[in-house]
Amino acid sequence: MVSEFQLKRDIIEVGRRIYNRGYVAANDGNISIRIDENRVLCTPTGVSKGFMTPDMISTVDLDGNVISGTWKPSSELKMHLAVYKAREDVRSVVHAHPPYATAFAVAGYALKEAIMPEVIISLGWVPLTKYGTPSTEEIPEAILPYLPCHDAFLLENHGALTVGTDVYNALFKMETLEMGAQISLFSRLLGGAQEISPENVERLMEVRRNLGIVGGHPAMCELPEEGQRQAASPQGGGSIDEARLKAVI
Repeated sequence: MVSEFQLKRDIIEVGRRIYNRGYVAANDGNISIRIDENRVLCTPTGVSKGFMTPDMISTVDLDGNVISGTWKPSSELKMHLAVYKAREDVRSVVHAHPPYATAFAVAGYALKEAIMPEVIISLGWVPLTKYGTPSTEEIPEAILPYLPCHDAFLLENHGALTVGTDVYNALFKMETLEMGAQISLFSRLLGGAQEISPENVERLMEVRRNLGIVGGHPAMCELPEEGQRQAASPQGGGSIDEARLKAVI
């Protein structure tokens, strides 16, 4: 069993990586790990994620009460706790502002194109959740309809959220999301993406099953009603003209 101190070190390492990759600036972003049924490690508010130390990581319960630690937990803690309450399989949550993925979130587009095998296998299509004021219940409420079938989310005019079986798994999904967003953006500038056929998407789902990959995936579960509406909606799925893309980048 991994010690709490090691889990704190893992959070610090992931914070350093997202900061060095430019996924967060200044004091942005937040990371958490679920220790057990009722305890969560969480990054502090008002601290750069690239320069954290173990004493800055607080332990809270699922209601947000501080169990141990002297640093104030992230103001976005509600978002993390909502995920843990809804998904028992999730052990870690990472929230960041990776530029390409966040550009799609700001422009109002979900990532629905089937263009990269790695993205299809790991994430499937990535929903755009409704805008919510940071640190309020609005963001958790916007995410909840998609949680059963997704491990990655674009937060409208805010950033991105990924969940995983551990903190590195959540980080790697954030990296996959950002790579997919960047390639989608560039491919449209080159005239449009050539999507993978439904038949080949199904073959990729078989690869996922054979690899034993766990977690939420839209191709492998039934979306709640709200998620079904977005999946069928042109919002987030339509093409972006070249002039608009150039304005984004």
